[in-house]
Amino acid sequence: MSTYACIFDLDGVIVDTAKFHFLAWRKLANSLGFDFTQHQNESLKGVSRKESLDIILNWGGVELTAEEKEKWLHTKNEWYLSYVDEMTADSILPGAKAFIQNVKAEGFKTGLGSASKNAISILKKVGLLELFDSIIDGNKTTKSKPDPEVFTKCANELGVDYAHCVVFEDAEAGVEAALRAGMFAIGIGDKEILHKANFVINDLSEMELERLPFASL
Repeated sequence: MSTYACIFDLDGVIVDTAKFHFLAWRKLANSLGFDFTQHQNESLKGVSRKESLDIILNWGGVELTAEEKEKWLHTKNEWYLSYVDEMTADSILPGAKAFIQNVKAEGFKTGLGSASKNAISILKKVGLLELFDSIIDGNKTTKSKPDPEVFTKCANELGVDYAHCVVFEDAEAGVEAALRAGMFAIGIGDKEILHKANFVINDLSEMELERLPFASL
């Protein structure tokens, strides 16, 4: 039997840290003299920290030097981590832990593919770190989704063919990245936004092993 894998995004799939990013980015925007909305925050899903800052500065009509940008990125991350520090196992989204445990019990590989540079610390906080065979985060990639780099690197580390990987994503850019890699994409969230996915569910509590494309192989 060939090896198969499930690769999970972090924010919005396993835990909901998007709200923490929003609070930290909004605090940054307010500090620079403009506001930042929940609606705008949606378009930053799956985007790297540096690119997110550039987009937000553009919205606010603010120009900063490279040095100033680095200082603000550091400050924003400190604010974000102060929120993350409050996380516990209760922060895990419905069905996520049980489904990942079932995937491992069935003998399939598990991977994490996230733009977050704090993925490992978050997984430690919520007690899920040991469930992943490979973790590829923002510290190991140079290209943002929809570039497939984060998922192809994860598959390579797992030693699994791209066509034998299923990706769970809550962002349009993430679904696009998975499809570009030749992987099966399952969307988590809004069917209209994630319409390119092979199918969409509300959260992992709705997911069963039988729905994986390789479950019966």
